[in-house]
Amino acid sequence: MTNVAGRWALITGASRGIGYLTALFLAEKGCNLILHSRTAEHAKKVWEEVKAKGVDAYVVSAELSDLAQVQDMLEEIDALGVRVDFVLNNAGLQIAYRTEYYETPVSDYTESFKINTIAPAMICYHFMPKMIENGFGRIVNTTSGIRLEPQQAGYSASKAALDKITVDLGSTVEGTDVMINLADPGWCRTDLGGPNAPNAPESTIPGIVVGVFLDDRKSGRNFGAQTFAGMSLEEAVQRAEMFDSPY
Repeated sequence: MTNVAGRWALITGASRGIGYLTALFLAEKGCNLILHSRTAEHAKKVWEEVKAKGVDAYVVSAELSDLAQVQDMLEEIDALGVRVDFVLNNAGLQIAYRTEYYETPVSDYTESFKINTIAPAMICYHFMPKMIENGFGRIVNTTSGIRLEPQQAGYSASKAALDKITVDLGSTVEGTDVMINLADPGWCRTDLGGPNAPNAPESTIPGIVVGVFLDDRKSGRNFGAQTFAGMSLEEAVQRAEMFDSPY
């Protein structure tokens, strides 16, 4: 199992919900953190809490729908002078639920794809070459299990595109110590999932981060976090290593 202590992880959408819980979990394991939020003020609370656990942490901000801001954020991270070994593309947007889905506006697609597909792809493209050069790295892209719901077409299509990018990139590093996988939190009671979702956000731990801790050199897998609910990290890693890569 990968030891994260003393290494650095970037978590997007770290100020609330599943990203917030992920940050606390990794900090408890001794992982230093780069915490992304839309504004630095939003990340103040999580920054204080992970620092209290004895790890180093920085806050970076970017509105992920503004791709120029994403690029600026990546350059800011480079300027920190730390080696990012783990990337968790957690941030996402569910833009609307369209009961009259034949009237879905184009903006549902353009905004969803910028935040849920293009921004995480930019982040992958930025860090994967560095990981390959270093001979080590883990990327976990958060996906969605939504299907057969044209009411949420912009969101689900953008996540399906991210799945495709992840699996295709994974084929280039399969069998190496650079791994890129997907994690699906399930329908959770977050700002995105709403109050009627069946799962508590806490149920995503440790499944949402299990891809960080694997060392079986397999990529392109989709880990449903609810599969691991109630497990210890060690149990979750053992279970996850039973998942085969798609190659």
